[in-house]
Amino acid sequence: MIHLKDVTKIYKTNGVIALDKVSLDIKRGEFVFIVGTSGSGKSTLMKLLMHEEVATSGSVIVNGKDVTKLKAKEVPYLRRKLGVIFQDYRLLEDKTVYENVAFAMQVIEAPRRIMQRSVNTVLDIVGLRDKFKSFPAQLSGGEQQRVAIARAIVNDPRIVIADEPTGNLDPETSWDIMDIFQRINAAGTTIVMATHDKTIVDQMQRRVIEIAGGKIIRDEARGAYSEEEPQEETSPFDRFFFR
Repeated sequence: MIHLKDVTKIYKTNGVIALDKVSLDIKRGEFVFIVGTSGSGKSTLMKLLMHEEVATSGSVIVNGKDVTKLKAKEVPYLRRKLGVIFQDYRLLEDKTVYENVAFAMQVIEAPRRIMQRSVNTVLDIVGLRDKFKSFPAQLSGGEQQRVAIARAIVNDPRIVIADEPTGNLDPETSWDIMDIFQRINAAGTTIVMATHDKTIVDQMQRRVIEIAGGKIIRDEARGAYSEEEPQEETSPFDRFFFR
């Protein structure tokens, strides 16, 4: 599904080595947290997966394609098979909720009938069917992120890449968003999520890849945010999966 082999990324503008001979494999259906301090290289890793940046050396295989060798005209086809979610939502302010989600299907020229059915389905998944006529400015931050998630999954991608998707949200809303990710993953979609949210990572106990100084320093199948054992505590997440 995702395979990196000896990947190095050096930024030409300042000579910074963002990633240094990184190798990893992520299998289909996994839920993986990418953690690390600011400047560790995790954002660069996410950008390499969606071809926002290109590796200086090494190979980056996504859905069977080496994205380091893609021609410019091939990049849009790569991204159509990925669901990408950002911290700042990146919604189109002049379009309604429905139109923002439908836009992802218009890009691939999906038939109108299929588009309508798919958009309504994902709006049901994220709990926003009743907000389909609203504009982003009329929504809360959590609702805007739900729209971004709906847009990311409407084309049924095999992989969802989420870069700090709960970074601008309060704790309770963050757990609501993670519940949606959990359900998407349970349906078979691979989730790769970069985050600084220690509580979420510790409670969910999924695979954790930690990056520091451009290198992978830890890769645990059921890890916590740091190498310390997570504290046993009750969180809002419990009401979804541990009741």
